[in-house]
Amino acid sequence: MMGKIIFYEDKNFQGRSYETSSDCSELTSYLSRCHSCRVESGNFMVYDRPNFMGNQYFMRRGEYSDYMSMMGMRECIRSCRMIPMHRGNYRMRIYERENFGGQMHEMMDDCDSIQERYRMSDCQSCNVMDGHWLMYEQPHFRGRQMYMRPGEYRNFREMGMGMGGMGSMSGMRCMSMRRIMDNMSM
Repeated sequence: MMGKIIFYEDKNFQGRSYETSSDCSELTSYLSRCHSCRVESGNFMVYDRPNFMGNQYFMRRGEYSDYMSMMGMRECIRSCRMIPMHRGNYRMRIYERENFGGQMHEMMDDCDSIQERYRMSDCQSCNVMDGHWLMYEQPHFRGRQMYMRPGEYRNFREMGMGMGGMGSMSGMRCMSMRRIMDNMSM
């Protein structure tokens, strides 16, 4: 089943709308602004900059009548990525240093604190082998989020996520991570 999200120009699902079931790199091509949205099915990552850049926010099925105040966003949604449903195992290797250096640990389930579980003070690179994951800046699934799909991520600080408005993930530390699943509770 494909995901479906509807964006609205104004709060409380008012104004013009744009509906999509796929990635959208620039919402202003369809709407002048976006202040509310409704996820009818699936999971999405939304970004406050075009081309999947900037701060990231996970959205699952539900209504977000004023997501900016609900989620603490300072900017409107500018792009979105549909997260495909994954059936099967989840597997990721996390590394203490960039370019897969330092301590390495293989994970197959959620981790609410890499410091407590693995005695790691930081995670600066990873290899996602199976599944889709959310990484969090702070322990216990708090702080800024980063969506990770299967692939190699050699250096989080050079990924161009635009965290904190600095144009890169400067200062971003990944301290907890969880699998993105159908029945995921936040």
